[in-house]
Amino acid sequence: MSTEESRHVYRLHSTLELPLEELRDHIDDATFPEGVDDVEITRRNNTLILKAVANDETVSKYTPSAQLKASVTENRVYEEDPDERRNSFHWDEEEEEEIESELVEFAAFKGDRETVLQNSLLQYEMFLVLCEIAENTEKGTLTAISEHGGELEATRIVEGEPRPANIEVVEGPRDHGSGESGVNWRDNKFISD
Repeated sequence: MSTEESRHVYRLHSTLELPLEELRDHIDDATFPEGVDDVEITRRNNTLILKAVANDETVSKYTPSAQLKASVTENRVYEEDPDERRNSFHWDEEEEEEIESELVEFAAFKGDRETVLQNSLLQYEMFLVLCEIAENTEKGTLTAISEHGGELEATRIVEGEPRPANIEVVEGPRDHGSGESGVNWRDNKFISD
């Protein structure tokens, strides 16, 4: 990039969840955005960190690059849905068979921008990596407002499918009235001089 174009992620909310092995396979086979050489995966207890490795050698090794943060949870995965099996259970059967299942570790990218996407160097590029992950995830939603080249962009990916999204400007709670709600500390009969 010869000219520095602005790229920011202003708002982000994620409820994405996918098996840890699928995430590792995806990162191993992924093509990363310009500026990102690789993504390192580090696990500390039940926290997973996906850190951008910058291909810009002028960046100090002490400058923290953007990272995605996920929590690791264990979920029991059944070969068939236990509720469906219960509903089809016949009363004349003597004993219900055990449904085959296994414990699977899942990576859960859950929370807002500061929780899921941290540090500013290559933040937009790691947001693009998260979007790729979202498109390969069957469970959860990713919504975001970002800026690329001076244009605001809305992103919405639901259960692996990109969906139409709009940016809507609404009045916030601070914009209502002229500050009449709350306590007027100057004319409060309960406070004496």
